[in-house]
Amino acid sequence: MTTLAIIMLTVAAWGQRLAGAFLVGPLLERRPVLSRAANLIPAAVVMAVIVQLTIANGRTLVLDERLAGLAVAALLVWRKAPFIVVVLAAAATTALLRSAT
Repeated sequence: MTTLAIIMLTVAAWGQRLAGAFLVGPLLERRPVLSRAANLIPAAVVMAVIVQLTIANGRTLVLDERLAGLAVAALLVWRKAPFIVVVLAAAATTALLRSAT
């Protein structure tokens, strides 16, 4: 990668941050609904990555015990269970199903 490309990427990254701070920030302050929706984006991205890592293996879908553990975790998160309960229940579900096969 050339020095010019690195400089251009750096300027673009900082420009994006400044645009978010000066353009999007005031818009979110005026519209609380957008602000609440924007606060959910990081959690949605993390969940999408978790689901992708759980059910994908290269270019194929793998539907195995991990998906059941993920479903249990999603149900417990929806029911507002404590984090440790979510993790332990998902791990136990996955382990029990793996040992049954």
